[in-house]
Amino acid sequence: MSRIAAYHEVGATRWSAWAVNGALVALAVVALAPLLWMLSVSFMPTGEASGFPPPLLPSALSFDNYHELFARAGMGRYFANSLMISAAITVGALLINTMAGYAFAKLRFKGRERIFQILLAALVIPAQVAMLPLFLMMKGMGLVNSFGAVVIPGLATVFGIFLVRQYARSIPDELLEAARIDGAGEMRIFFQIVLPMLKPVLVTLTIFTFMAAWNDFMWPLIVLTDQTNYTLPVALAALSREHIQDVEMMMAGAVVTVIPVLLLFLALQRYYIQGLLLGSVKG
Repeated sequence: MSRIAAYHEVGATRWSAWAVNGALVALAVVALAPLLWMLSVSFMPTGEASGFPPPLLPSALSFDNYHELFARAGMGRYFANSLMISAAITVGALLINTMAGYAFAKLRFKGRERIFQILLAALVIPAQVAMLPLFLMMKGMGLVNSFGAVVIPGLATVFGIFLVRQYARSIPDELLEAARIDGAGEMRIFFQIVLPMLKPVLVTLTIFTFMAAWNDFMWPLIVLTDQTNYTLPVALAALSREHIQDVEMMMAGAVVTVIPVLLLFLALQRYYIQGLLLGSVKG
């Protein structure tokens, strides 16, 4: 009887595993279907996607939409603008957020906990509330309609500081004290000891920061008045007003916008998940 019960238990476990995996595959298909259709439409000839019912696959593979985007719509310039701004924000935010997070985690200074509590309280304030003061600050600094107006506000984020702090708290104090006893300065300790130990959370922060900067639409729309300085999301929105009926070209522009962040995430997803898990457990 025990063998029969064990056999039924194994069979039930297998069926449960098949059911769970099947449900996950179905959900993945539902989630990926719009992206796959977007990619398919971007290769369709002009006007084909407007039919009813809309076709799932192009009747003939066409690269005309991509050629039109880069040759006539100037998408190459906007792509370079977005890449430059996103890279600058990512590099600057990594340095500033990492140094601030480490300071809140391991350095002792007056008012440390109170300042950190104030920073956490700022998380509940919508970003849109700060846009008018930020715009006035950028205008006072003479940075409106420049890349600096987009980059500077993104160099420090409360979430980034919090994420690094939670992970940096796991660094042994004895290791830092030993380095100080050996005569190492704070900057040497930070760059040679602390940074290598923060690698998982740095990768996580890189993905978050780059994706936020790349996909940001509202703030670049406010501070960039010259069309030649537009980022990719802003340029795509402006292009959609001119080519509202050209669905295939708009889908090609959406593909160009999605691919960089998708490739970045796929390349670093292992470190990204590791950083999230370690940051949540060790904090």
